[in-house]
Amino acid sequence: MLIQKLRLKRGWSQQQLAQASGLSARTIQRIEAGQPASVETLKSIASVFEVDFSTLNTEEANMDTTMTAADEAEREAFAHVRELRGFYVACMRYVLIAVALLAINLLTSPHNMWSYWAMLGLGLALAARAIRVYAPWRLFGPQWEKAQVEKRLGRPL
Repeated sequence: MLIQKLRLKRGWSQQQLAQASGLSARTIQRIEAGQPASVETLKSIASVFEVDFSTLNTEEANMDTTMTAADEAEREAFAHVRELRGFYVACMRYVLIAVALLAINLLTSPHNMWSYWAMLGLGLALAARAIRVYAPWRLFGPQWEKAQVEKRLGRPL
């Protein structure tokens, strides 16, 4: 999480960090997703950010043991932003594929509009992803329930 924070503070993409550190973009993605990194990888990233290697190494070692509520909230926020970015990329992909399918359909068989069925299937998959990202069932989830109880009691729990 610290690596992702440092990267975002500099305004870098994962690809830019990968190029600066001499690592692959996939390695950066895995580290930011919480998978362990090798000592050499952490040293490379620490040199790019000009921080002490022990800062990154101790953060990784302490990650599972001392997780405060703020750390957990921060981790959830980062995860949600990753899901949101993936959803936006899927939306752009859907638009490009839909336009391409429609163009192919109009050029090959304009009287038979088969592309609508393909766009419908892709649209349903995109809608399912939107539901997963925006999670409307959270509307009346634990936070809402806690807020209602606190409101009723007139004090925090």
